[in-house]
Amino acid sequence: MFELISKTKETLKNDILSGLTVSLALVPEAVAFSFVAGVDPLVGLYAAFLVGLITSICGGRPGMISGATGALAVVMVSLVANNGVEYLFATVVLMGIIQILAGVLKFGKFVRLIPHSVMLGFVNGLAIIIFLAQLSQFKYENSEGIMTWLESKDMFLMLGLVGLTMFIIHFLPKLTKAIPSTLVGIVAVTGLVHLLGLDTRTVLDMASVGGGLPTFHIPSVPFTMETFRIILPYSCILAAIGLIESLMTLQLVDEITETRGRANRECVGQGLANLVTGFFGGMGGCAMIGQSMINVNSGGRGRASGVSAALFLLFFIVVASSLIELIPLAALVGVMFMVVIGTFEWSSIRILGKIPKEDAFVIILVSTVTVFTDLAIAVACGVVVSALVFAWKKSERIHAEEYIDEEGYKHYKLNGPLFFGSVQSFQELFNPKEDTKRIYLDFKDSRVCDFSSIEVINNLVEKYKAFDKEVYIKNLSPDCQSVIDKAGNMFVAKSH
Repeated sequence: MFELISKTKETLKNDILSGLTVSLALVPEAVAFSFVAGVDPLVGLYAAFLVGLITSICGGRPGMISGATGALAVVMVSLVANNGVEYLFATVVLMGIIQILAGVLKFGKFVRLIPHSVMLGFVNGLAIIIFLAQLSQFKYENSEGIMTWLESKDMFLMLGLVGLTMFIIHFLPKLTKAIPSTLVGIVAVTGLVHLLGLDTRTVLDMASVGGGLPTFHIPSVPFTMETFRIILPYSCILAAIGLIESLMTLQLVDEITETRGRANRECVGQGLANLVTGFFGGMGGCAMIGQSMINVNSGGRGRASGVSAALFLLFFIVVASSLIELIPLAALVGVMFMVVIGTFEWSSIRILGKIPKEDAFVIILVSTVTVFTDLAIAVACGVVVSALVFAWKKSERIHAEEYIDEEGYKHYKLNGPLFFGSVQSFQELFNPKEDTKRIYLDFKDSRVCDFSSIEVINNLVEKYKAFDKEVYIKNLSPDCQSVIDKAGNMFVAKSH
């Protein structure tokens, strides 16, 4: 059922090696996002392990990596600052329940309503966020407690090591693909730094990643309506951001691997992961586009890649933390810069002048809002703007062909959908004062879509009644007829 074992030894080897590569990149990311959220590094590391493991087993997209993310961390800041970390754990539990319900109710299917222009803006915005997050590694805290850029010598060393890592990752696959180039880049730069005794910061300078196994822990919060009132808004926002980022990352991995994931199962998997994580002292998480790209580009395709990444991460936390702490931050920054280059849709810049200006605006809008606010707001803005543009275009498409039959009655053969956006254009088609004693509205090539369309037809009937004239409707499709039937007595036009 869980497809844990890859189909061949070759793909299993690729999954395990790519999982090892991903686990190395997960450590600094989890630590960094813990600092963003204002919690202990182990809270982020436990989340990365548990969310990564459970979603890899139960989720709907093999090869996709989940863990603690910056998109969620920025929302958690005020909750932790105002109420403490225990409220965060309770929030993550409720977040998981909401996500499971979303999956059970099959809300995952609504991801198909997200336009491609929003998708492009999403990945571009995330690439920019990942890039900006790495810039802090080029700064240090001076004696006055102010973050300033590294001195020239340290800066050149940092840039050199980052460049070397990127060089290895980019060019090694041209020679051999037997070993993930990302893993080779990290190991090579780490060996070089310690062999030559280069003075550069390592993972240990950020925080110790050593710890024990996560233990079961019921959040220490009062079980009252006041607590529920505090955590519910955060849980809803986190659940929405988590699912949106996860489902859009799922679509991205689908495109790259030319396979298809299961959105509703992924919702349930994400929810189960967060539900469990909240009871084991983790900060919750969702799909990570950066690590997912590292995994896919390193050859990870099966569930074994995510499972091995989580288990390697746990091994690092419990046993081999001293080895991970030796890795230079420059090597990990180089990895993330390559992720940025691979994630950003460079083709979107080239096509901006070739696609409709509305789509170009949506791409830029979503990218900008993603950087300055959060993913959920950005995607919502993109979808709303796209929907409004679509409605506006459709509203201009309704028109009618007019003719007089042998009995001297006028017929309006309508074309285009009749809905809230097109009612104004629909009204302008008619002239009750000059029209014949009886008119026919032919809906063979049109549709009655909503209550606004029923209301505008009723208003039209009343206008013709004022001139002692009749309105008949014909050729309604079955789905339009069902809309009319539901309206009952509210619909006053006569059927022909």
